[in-house]
Amino acid sequence: MLTSMPHHNLTLLGFSPLKSSSFALFLRPFSLYPILASSPRRPRAAGYRRSDPSPRFPPRRKWSSFEEESRQRKGMSSSSDSFEFNKRRAEGKDKIDQPKKSLKRNTRTLNPTNTIAYVQILGTGMDTQDTSPSVLLFFDKQRFIFNAGEGLQRFCTEHKIKLSKVDHIFLSRVCSETAGGLPGLLLTLAGIGEDGLSVNVWGPSDLKYLVDAMRSFIPRAAMVHTRSFGPSDSTPQIGGSSKAKEDPFVLVNDEVVKISAILLEPSPSEEPGNKSGETSVVYVCELPEINGKFDPAKAMALGLRAGPKYGKLQSGQSVKSDFKDITVHPSDVMGPSVPGPVVLLVDCPAESHAEELLSAPSMKSYYSADGDKFVNCIIHLSPASVTNSATYQSWMKRFHSAQHILAGHETKNMEFPILKASSRITARLNYLCPQFFPAPGFWSPQHATDLTNPDSSSKCFGSSLGENVSAENLLKFTLRPHVNLGLDRSCIPSQLTSSRVIDELLSEIPEISSKTEEVKRLWNGPHNNKMMIEEPWLNESTVPSCLENIRRDDMEIVLLGTGSSQPSRYRNVSAVYIDLFSRGSILLDCGEGTLGQLKRRYGLEGADEAVRNLKCIWISHIHADHHTGLARILARRRELLKGGAHEPVIVVGPRPLKNFLDAYQRLEDLDMEFLDCRNTTSTSWASLETTSPEKTTSNGSAEGSLFSKGSPMLSIYKRPSSPVTDNASALPYLKKLKRVLGEMGLEDLISFPVVHCPQAFGVVLKAAERKNMAGDKIPGWKMVYSGDTRPCPQMVEASKGATVLIHEATFEDALVEEAVAKNHSTTKEAIDVGSSAGVYRIILTHFSQRYPKIPVIDESHMHNTCIGFDMMSINMADLHVLPKIVPYFKNLFRNVVVDDEDGEGEEESDDGLMMSVNKVSSFFRN
Repeated sequence: MLTSMPHHNLTLLGFSPLKSSSFALFLRPFSLYPILASSPRRPRAAGYRRSDPSPRFPPRRKWSSFEEESRQRKGMSSSSDSFEFNKRRAEGKDKIDQPKKSLKRNTRTLNPTNTIAYVQILGTGMDTQDTSPSVLLFFDKQRFIFNAGEGLQRFCTEHKIKLSKVDHIFLSRVCSETAGGLPGLLLTLAGIGEDGLSVNVWGPSDLKYLVDAMRSFIPRAAMVHTRSFGPSDSTPQIGGSSKAKEDPFVLVNDEVVKISAILLEPSPSEEPGNKSGETSVVYVCELPEINGKFDPAKAMALGLRAGPKYGKLQSGQSVKSDFKDITVHPSDVMGPSVPGPVVLLVDCPAESHAEELLSAPSMKSYYSADGDKFVNCIIHLSPASVTNSATYQSWMKRFHSAQHILAGHETKNMEFPILKASSRITARLNYLCPQFFPAPGFWSPQHATDLTNPDSSSKCFGSSLGENVSAENLLKFTLRPHVNLGLDRSCIPSQLTSSRVIDELLSEIPEISSKTEEVKRLWNGPHNNKMMIEEPWLNESTVPSCLENIRRDDMEIVLLGTGSSQPSRYRNVSAVYIDLFSRGSILLDCGEGTLGQLKRRYGLEGADEAVRNLKCIWISHIHADHHTGLARILARRRELLKGGAHEPVIVVGPRPLKNFLDAYQRLEDLDMEFLDCRNTTSTSWASLETTSPEKTTSNGSAEGSLFSKGSPMLSIYKRPSSPVTDNASALPYLKKLKRVLGEMGLEDLISFPVVHCPQAFGVVLKAAERKNMAGDKIPGWKMVYSGDTRPCPQMVEASKGATVLIHEATFEDALVEEAVAKNHSTTKEAIDVGSSAGVYRIILTHFSQRYPKIPVIDESHMHNTCIGFDMMSINMADLHVLPKIVPYFKNLFRNVVVDDEDGEGEEESDDGLMMSVNKVSSFFRN
């Protein structure tokens, strides 16, 4: 209640960041909503104090005064306006307002008989080959997942696998390929319900390095149950250095399953800096045997009366006969026991690991010839280059009757997308407007050629090795009931093709084919009167001079992730790829799964080329949905450029990101150089180019108004816990960045602080001047990316005269209270920021995942604006057409309503992301 709120949290602060107006900050207390966390939808808080306290819920303040300010500025007249934000969240103090959580682990009564048990392939990365597949070990009351690569959450949401039921996660290696999805998963579990959940995480000794790195942005409570095993010279672990190498590490041993780990530690690589996956693990899952059937006739023949002694015999105890002077043993009255199934999960990333596997003494008891344990199923996570080697095949021959499932990167799985929901949306958009939505990489003709290659690495071996099958998405191997022991293909989803998607679309919306023709004509001369041009502003013909005769190979914006908080079926988290073609590329934010999105957009080879060409990666803030894909991108780039002459990529980000990367590099060499965002502000650039003092005066207000000395917001920008980086030490890196920008044809990369959380930034990219066809110099384009922010003077100042503004629009206009609480923007607020700054085109992104396919928008405000979608590619030469596409989305998504994600449901909703299907019946409001 308002009366119980601390009085100092309701302070009104006023100052004048811009010459022509003064902005007041309305500060309110709000509770913690962790990034990527999920919790039941909370009712909108009542009674928040505003400048006019009379109405309980007064109408949302209009931002038209920004436009009025722009009009009045020329006459030097002043106007007054205000913007609202959550100061405690911006300062990072909102976590203090909540009691510390002691996350609980799932505790369930185990069922030893386990009527159902199986292992199942979770096909993350099967089509894009960007991450290791995961494996689910399922029991009635327990769940185990092996490997948590990027995209695991998104995959489980689509296939309705409840991660809240998972008890243990095991890593076969500790690297970005196998653990890239772990940070997001831990944060999601920590936000479930009121108390949050934790999970046991197991891995070899390198796991401690990953845990140390994640501490920079994950609450300690979410990682208290991480356990490493194997030799180490620090931190207590399962087993010690004195443990015999031939003894497996027993991790779980209950009445349901025994899970052991066998370490494969090849000799250290001679190549410096190659730390990836030096230690790998073979996991052995052993189910207990099933006792044979009790035979009462035999018991009676041995002189036993029916009664308690029958139960003792069935539980394994010997008893005295009632009528004979003998001892009756369980073997006398019980049928033969059924051995418990045994499953091996093997990950050998290199042939050196296969050699260790072949010689591992702890494996001897599982071989068919001389072992005392029968292995039913072996899941091979090793790549085909290893499984095809003579050493690995020799090891496989030792299991004569085991079912081999080859789950490494099999070429046959590249043909069809694993994430069908998002692929269906992309295919529909591609049919409507291929200019902005190119065909996905995995449906390209190139893949069809690859799949018919007789030398494909997905070939199986001869029958002498036992039965081998290539893994398929959701393929099962049933362990219990014993009568069904073996492969189960019933859950394998049907294959999705682009032609099938288009047939469905034409059946659902027959008129879409004519709309597609209308869209094509937007690029071909005069507009036809029959086209869907409903607003006069869509006939706008004025084009900025910077776009005059611009070439198609100048710049293209590729939206790889347009959702917020956590990946959903339809939208991945934040990432924007700036393609400068032969001159290189820049990545703005890098949420989990960014590498996979690049592969979906460009195909496997095209994505590798895109990663090679990266010259700079810019991260807006430390929230996990903006940077947890970074390590995977950097590791992949290092791998692709290994052995050749190249420069480390420049990573520009907030100071806490450096703490994460420094800690992570003990695990994998990331081959990068770091610059603090505060070293790339206009003031920092001016210190590099002292001969250009006009730079400081023209752009300095974007950096120094809200956060200048004496400002009440100073504590947000320069907190004691985040010391300002020394410009002198950063000068060499700044000079290198300046050179790299010049090579890419860019004049500026300027970071500026925004209002979201501590050390949150937006960025300006400005192209260098060029000459038009007449030989006259014309200005280069200017692109602004907001990151996450409330509308604020800094955004308006930085966006002035921009050619393109990519602005977050997390919430619909009706949810302004939630936008203020989270320091995000509504769609109208984002559009008004761009309009006030005179931006030519606005692209909205970072939508709340409550809007599964398209956000709620008011068409009347969209005159220079477009909605962003994953895989949308916007060439600078096509900017004039961009807003004209919006009316066609109405037709394509006319049957869409706000509904539940097919995932964890209300149990794991992200601050109310799940809404009733009746809540909003239309996404377009006229």
